[in-house]
Amino acid sequence: MQQNTLNELHSQYTTGKIKREEFEGSIYRHYFNNQEKTCLSHWKRDQYEDYISWFYQRLKRAIDSYRDTGSSFDAFMSKFLLISSKEYRVRITTNSVTEYSAWSARVPDLYAREEPPYYLHENNEDILSKLINTQNGRRDTKRILALILKCYYYVSDDFIDKIASKLEMDGKELRDMVDRVRKIRQKKDDEIYLMKERIYCQYYRCFVYEGRLSLVQENTAAYNKLKLRLDKAKQRLQKMRKRITLVRTDATNKQIAEVIGIKKGTVDASLHKLKEKWKDMSAKFSLN
Repeated sequence: MQQNTLNELHSQYTTGKIKREEFEGSIYRHYFNNQEKTCLSHWKRDQYEDYISWFYQRLKRAIDSYRDTGSSFDAFMSKFLLISSKEYRVRITTNSVTEYSAWSARVPDLYAREEPPYYLHENNEDILSKLINTQNGRRDTKRILALILKCYYYVSDDFIDKIASKLEMDGKELRDMVDRVRKIRQKKDDEIYLMKERIYCQYYRCFVYEGRLSLVQENTAAYNKLKLRLDKAKQRLQKMRKRITLVRTDATNKQIAEVIGIKKGTVDASLHKLKEKWKDMSAKFSLN
């Protein structure tokens, strides 16, 4: 192609010889096939092709921005190509840092870790029996049932299947009771979930800021501006984490009583006795 191809194309477009779609397509093909004649001749070919595809979406704005004030359309487009290429590089670099930072933060979570559980005593069957049995030797399974419903947020289906037989209950019956508590607490659980999601997003935002900050020269306006954003983001993250620790994830005793079908006072007394019994057992185990 000749050096004045873009000027000729623009002349044909302004005189109505070619339509807008054909004009834009011709400009795209010109740059795609003539990298060596552009200011980006030093770029790798695959990188240049990605950029031209990205640049094509901005052709309309470039064409509409041109005014014939002495500079040719070819020269104007060359300048526009140079400026937009800098924007493209900044975006690519930012996206790369963001992606790298996010993956770096997530890598530990991707490991298949299986931490050994902590047991207060070797004989867990004996512990459960002592918690269920009263002083006169009778079994009071409602204590453990109330505790399970109280801690529904952390109870898994696998745990329900294992503990149901100890409570002399059918696994489905116990699962239905836990599901009823979850349904009652659905709105609150959704709020907790959204709070956690916002905390995760804020954490990644801080991580990304730190990654981008490492690429910027210190004591520059850009560095100080980004450092200020990072400091504010960390302060906000700290407040968000503190706020979520104050949110209750356990069911209220009134909700537990409603599901079991007993009085709230009975639940209060059962959980209190269970708590006191656990304290006594913990003290004995620590002495052994």
